Amino acid sequence: MFDEWMPVRGFFFGIHPDSAMDAFQIGDRSIGPDEPTFVIAEAGSNHNGDLETAKELIDVAVAAGADAVKFQTFRATDMYVEDSGSVEYLDDGTIYDLLESLEMPYEWIPKLHEYCRNQEIYFMSTPFDERSADELAEYVPAWKVASYTSSHHPFLRYLAETDKPILMSTGAHELNEIAESVDVLDNEDVTDLVLLQCVAAYPAPLEDINVRVIETLREEFGVLTGLSDHTLDPVTAPTAAVSLGASVVEKHFTLDKSMEGPDHQFALEPDQLDDMVTAIRNTETALGTADKYVLNVEEKLHDLARRRVHATTDIEAGDTLTEDNVGVLRSGRQTNGLHPKFYDELLGKVAERQIPKDSGITWDDVEN
Repeated sequence: MFDEWMPVRGFFFGIHPDSAMDAFQIGDRSIGPDEPTFVIAEAGSNHNGDLETAKELIDVAVAAGADAVKFQTFRATDMYVEDSGSVEYLDDGTIYDLLESLEMPYEWIPKLHEYCRNQEIYFMSTPFDERSADELAEYVPAWKVASYTSSHHPFLRYLAETDKPILMSTGAHELNEIAESVDVLDNEDVTDLVLLQCVAAYPAPLEDINVRVIETLREEFGVLTGLSDHTLDPVTAPTAAVSLGASVVEKHFTLDKSMEGPDHQFALEPDQLDDMVTAIRNTETALGTADKYVLNVEEKLHDLARRRVHATTDIEAGDTLTEDNVGVLRSGRQTNGLHPKFYDELLGKVAERQIPKDSGITWDDVEN
């Protein structure tokens, strides 16, 4: 279903800290330690019930260079008790009423998938119940499990039966609860798993995002990790996560923060989403390789500015090399002398030939 046209956006030339872990595929895209961070633009329910708005959101995600655009698919009756109480966002109405108003019609799914396919971006949507998962199964390359669903063990087993990769947020859960969910998936032979550090606050304060938890999750469970970010800052937490080895970064976005709906105010606007993806790719480039060697771009100054052993006065044949006529200096345009590590060994040697001031001194210039 996901053919070879699917893009790999960005290039990463280094390694993540979790380099011992195996990569896996989401469609034609490799997810793993040596791969570009998989960036999910989270549209959620910010379509506000309008299909054309949903398509505009896809356009924005494509323009920003995201790898996937993700919606949410649910039915209120499968999420909340009907008498669920009120919600601050509405003056009159319940949480149940709000969710019911945000339901994405199932008939949109093939349309949005095809629109994404034509735009060369992956279509994803988080299922919150079994029937929504059934509707999505044909059209998504991986499952995203929301934080509040991550301890729903029967549902995790249901998703595991499809043999799709699973990206699971961990907000509002203790480490031992996450361990239980990982065990459930492990027992179902799920090997393609990414755990996402997430703080279930909308927006999440920057001081509470705790990006380092992605390292904890990776070390504790031996799986790939990432970040589902709800901070208002478009760059700080995502780039910090990439620096710590995030294989996946997810962040909400909208067409306009002023739009009506519960998720718009903490979401990124189009220019901010573009800034985030650009910053992630620049961070990957800056991380580079873990190998240390003299780079091609350093060759010029390697010869010009590194210190070498040079004559500080004119030295005649038969003169003894001393601290008064030999120094360790930058070579500039002069021929390089010996490495500074040989300076002490040279002192006391006798010049075999004339050595003009500033010339680099080599072993050929001294007796024996």
